Amino acid sequence: MSDVIPTRDGSDRFPLAAALTCFAVAGVATVVDGVGLTLGATGVAIGGVYCLARDAGSVTRRALAQTALGLWVAFLGVAGIHAIGFETVGAVVPGPTAVTFVAVSAATWATLLGAAGSTIFLGFREYGSSVPVDDPDDAVFDGETSDYSTR
Repeated sequence: MSDVIPTRDGSDRFPLAAALTCFAVAGVATVVDGVGLTLGATGVAIGGVYCLARDAGSVTRRALAQTALGLWVAFLGVAGIHAIGFETVGAVVPGPTAVTFVAVSAATWATLLGAAGSTIFLGFREYGSSVPVDDPDDAVFDGETSDYSTR
């Protein structure tokens, strides 16, 4: 009997949820004007990038590619709301138009930054060096090379 408890890869997606939440909060801060709020939103967005990086490192390449694709599709869906217009959507959705504007802004920023970040981290993984680099020979640093004659 094995002492290791088997778990599925990518079963814990809490860092992804935290990243999308951070991006949504930063997106809501763009609706309100203010320098202090913008600096705070930048800090929250940086925290979102950190959470996204943690998620990208904990899932398989395939799962990361599916996440990136899913977030791009979600972003295109949210971008459709921008194409329709907030006044039209506000007339259909019950409640104040300002709440709809803030919610759509949050969803837009969360999906855009999440999709872009996932794609970038997928690119890092895809094009990153997976072959270990040999350590240079210490003799080269000491000036003792045997390949060339010193006479």
